Amino acid sequence: MMKDSIILVDEKAMKRALTRIAHEIIEKNKGVKNLVIIGIKTRGVPLARRIAENIEKFEGEKIPVDVLDITYYRDDLEKKTEQPRVNNALKVEVKDKTVVLVDDVIYTGRTCRAAMNAVMEYGRPQKVQLAVMVDRGHRELPIRPDFVGKNLPTSKDEIVHVLTTDIDGKDEVVLTKQ
Repeated sequence: MMKDSIILVDEKAMKRALTRIAHEIIEKNKGVKNLVIIGIKTRGVPLARRIAENIEKFEGEKIPVDVLDITYYRDDLEKKTEQPRVNNALKVEVKDKTVVLVDDVIYTGRTCRAAMNAVMEYGRPQKVQLAVMVDRGHRELPIRPDFVGKNLPTSKDEIVHVLTTDIDGKDEVVLTKQ
């Protein structure tokens, strides 16, 4: 665990939240027809895969999952004209699909905006939905997730870390002070 950190969501609670999100996605979309799940790099990817695995368990149908690196689309990172474009070709078809973007934390909304811009380059989805493990508030853009694992109101000097077994060796949500 990180210094001066508090565990807000443990492994069991995280598993329950991802199971609930999977059920909510199925319910809101009246099934899984034309559904595509895209994990926003880095920790949105393992969360997206787990949500898709849960949906497959419940519905008996495999859902296409892809990975999206939104680095090039960020508006808060300095871009140089000579900077090469990140190779980010989506392997799944998004045109006329219901795309569920998955991220670990929503804060300002800028990552989600960048992800939507990236997805639109590959076709126009029928609709785009957002699933996040943690909504910590402080939005700068009018973006709201459709599916939330945990709402955690935070101050701006706090940082929320979503840890995943695939990347960090454990599943938990941790709060630290800057």
